[in-house]
Amino acid sequence: MEVKPFKAFRFDPRVVGDVGKCIAPPYDVIGDAEREQLYRRSDHNIVRITRGKTTPSDDAQHNQYTRAAEFLQKWIAEGALKPDDRDTIYGYVQDFELDGVAYRRLTFIALGKLEDFGKTVRPHEQVFAKPLQDRLNLKRATAARFGLVFMLYDDPQGVADKAVAKAATQKPLVDFVDDHGVRHQLFAITDDPDIQAIVRMMGDKSVIIADGHHRYTTGLAYMRESGIPAAKYQMLAFTNTAQKGLVVLATHRVVGGIDGFKWQEFISRLTPGFTVMKIGSKQDMLKIMRTVHERDETPLGIYLGDGKFCVAVLKDKSLMKAAAPDKSEAWQTLDVAVLQKLILEGMLGLTEEKMGNSDFVEYVKDVPNAIDEIIRQIDSGRKQIAFFTNPVKMEQLARITDAGERMPHKSTYFYPKMYTGLTIQKL
Repeated sequence: MEVKPFKAFRFDPRVVGDVGKCIAPPYDVIGDAEREQLYRRSDHNIVRITRGKTTPSDDAQHNQYTRAAEFLQKWIAEGALKPDDRDTIYGYVQDFELDGVAYRRLTFIALGKLEDFGKTVRPHEQVFAKPLQDRLNLKRATAARFGLVFMLYDDPQGVADKAVAKAATQKPLVDFVDDHGVRHQLFAITDDPDIQAIVRMMGDKSVIIADGHHRYTTGLAYMRESGIPAAKYQMLAFTNTAQKGLVVLATHRVVGGIDGFKWQEFISRLTPGFTVMKIGSKQDMLKIMRTVHERDETPLGIYLGDGKFCVAVLKDKSLMKAAAPDKSEAWQTLDVAVLQKLILEGMLGLTEEKMGNSDFVEYVKDVPNAIDEIIRQIDSGRKQIAFFTNPVKMEQLARITDAGERMPHKSTYFYPKMYTGLTIQKL
């Protein structure tokens, strides 16, 4: 993939104060309560642009997108956002802890030449139509790109990792700790030999989109409709799959709004195609799910309420061959694919539109305490049934993208998220 350095617009601490207070998580993981917190954190928090508030009086001339453009123009005019003086590749270092183990993920941020999906750029999961339109509207209004598209590439030699580690011995451009205890640091890679080494290394690499499918897809659309030469390149974040700091977690499903749902009938319908085991506790459910997953079988955890846990393991693989005949065996044995095709669609009758509606399906990242909150939702009656999945294995992801296929919506959760506002690409 062709990559090159660029002059990013960045927050100037002399104007905004603590730059860490201006940075935000990706737009699609920010709930209304967190948005309020980010609004209060700083008058320059990037959430005002990436997930701005709506009002009852909004119309085609005045809305969250026009306000986003006004914020961007105002911040540039007052010097809160300034472009760097020289072309730079940015080193992004994230230090975090998970289950008592410390990790460091090294990433570089550069411009990548946009290409249609194919051999060079491979998406790994399906997208929803509504977020695509939302991100395209934001690009049209601002002629800028704010969020990072998270790309995976493979380089056992670690060329870029070494350049990022070298830059990380210098003073960071940005250094802050987010609300989840993850430390984010941004460094400048400006030495020409380091930049050229990264450019050469990436020249023959293909990449997989780990996160940011909507942003990349709308980047292609905006490139075509705008005619702006600079729009042929998009700000992307690249992480080497050969490093230990690449962590994939599961995304669980919490389901509600099913007319006439009765868990006894559901389990009865499940039994012919699945081996269903009643489990005594959350911990035992998760342990059995991991054990079965390691045997390359397809387990799903289920919570029915009132302390009733189950693990359902697909036993009749012909069901998936019938439900998804055009898909590869790797896709058909993916737990999130089995969940979507046989259960959400097949048994519960959920359409793609409903699966994109949180009234019917909520997608919950496997962060600390997430499972306990899911259990509370079921016990309180806010939702009817919960499904738990194992994290997708990297070899599964590679096999499916190599076959030119996409996993179902919200199949993976690469942790931690790459935050928005560290660098901005103004076209």
